[in-house]
Amino acid sequence: MSGATPARGGADKGAPGTLEAEGDGACLTFRRWLGHPVEVVWEAITEPRAISKWFMAEVRREPGVGGRLEMEHPNGVHATGRVLEWRPPSAYEYEWNLPPSPGQPGGERSAVRWELSPSGAGTLLIMTHRRLSRPTAEIFVRGMRVLLDRLAAQLDGTELPAPPWVRPAANSSASR
Repeated sequence: MSGATPARGGADKGAPGTLEAEGDGACLTFRRWLGHPVEVVWEAITEPRAISKWFMAEVRREPGVGGRLEMEHPNGVHATGRVLEWRPPSAYEYEWNLPPSPGQPGGERSAVRWELSPSGAGTLLIMTHRRLSRPTAEIFVRGMRVLLDRLAAQLDGTELPAPPWVRPAANSSASR
């Protein structure tokens, strides 16, 4: 954080998100203060090459509102959608939809919104993921915290923390 302190609302690196129930669904909200200019954070959350490092997903996006978006996650999850809002460098919103699967017969039809605003010597990031099923939200509230920690590390130029769900490859000599 470059020695600076968060300027608004107690948002900080490593802060947990909130999960709010919405009927059978849920909404996640994360607030993070990042010690970098809005334009730098914008690039990290919108440019596919930058996203692939911290978010651990391959992203294909057509530019502008209405453009198609696809995310391939390493665990086999393939999310699709359209860009709903594109206001550089302050707001980016897109659909995050999953097809039905055995564990999720209804699939997921949700929306992710990223909002950035200048805050002190950095940027206040607010990420909201709406209309999630409650079981998915309960998993994502833990996972997204780790991914946002990775975003902060990438921006800071430090080592990205390994997510607990990715196990290091076993040493082949140790398994003999």
